[in-house]
Amino acid sequence: MQRGLAVMIGSLGVMILFALGPAQGDSADASDSDADRVCLMCHGEGSALPAHEILRSAHAGIGCAACHGPSQAHLGRNEDGTRPRTDVDYSSGAVPDAINSRCSSCHAAEVSPHWTGSAHQFERLACTDCHSLHASAGDPVLGSDSQAEVCFQCHQRSRSEFMLPHRHPVGFDGFSSDANLLACADCHDAHGSAAPADLKRMTLNETCYECHAELRGPFLWEHAPVREDCSSCHRPHGSVHDALLRQRPPQLCQQCHLAQFHPGTVRSGTGLPPDGADANLLGQSCMNCHTAVHGSNHPSSPGFTR
Repeated sequence: MQRGLAVMIGSLGVMILFALGPAQGDSADASDSDADRVCLMCHGEGSALPAHEILRSAHAGIGCAACHGPSQAHLGRNEDGTRPRTDVDYSSGAVPDAINSRCSSCHAAEVSPHWTGSAHQFERLACTDCHSLHASAGDPVLGSDSQAEVCFQCHQRSRSEFMLPHRHPVGFDGFSSDANLLACADCHDAHGSAAPADLKRMTLNETCYECHAELRGPFLWEHAPVREDCSSCHRPHGSVHDALLRQRPPQLCQQCHLAQFHPGTVRSGTGLPPDGADANLLGQSCMNCHTAVHGSNHPSSPGFTR
């Protein structure tokens, strides 16, 4: 009985502050500010669930109630001493649709129209699974040097691919010293896309051409697999081979060109020193001669040699 009375008295002051609101003539912003100060009495710096950094974030000034609802019951305590949840619950296990609906009330224009039915929506992810709303230094998932770490929480295979010797310069976990860092969002749309793998462009090639425009063509002499799909020869995240190739030439080239224009000899390690010095294995291998492998505009280069 005494414990319950103490809990009621301890919460009464907070409830009075919240109920009184601003003095007559104060603006709505002042009301939000007063309500926020009430919230920060429990969620300030050093508390179990600090939220003070939101005052220095992009969400500063909108008021806690804009996202969490009025939540007046949250200001009191249950009979067992626990505190009721806020009207909109963002804690682990909360209903993702309720969270996403609240966020989209402001951010609908920023979210792709492909969210419904997307891979992340199908997996029942909430906006708060990826975004940190109270971060004063900025949302980590929006930073080019920190975004990948957020994505890698689920996409572990991609993380391992980016740790291979040859990779795209995506910054994460000690790999952020490269110039011109890329982020996952430079190629993928996390909110959904009509393209495979949630690519930002309709095809993989169009996505690659955003950076590699010199390979777009059209060329007088077109290399068919290049026009069809860059991933026929390259791995998009990382590889043990130079230029993110799927295999080292000539093995890669001989998947299609085993006997065309050259003797049908399958090249292997037997042509490497000290067993030999096969020109089709040393240097850049096939590209010692076929230097324009992505396509050529030279009238005399049907074999992509110039």
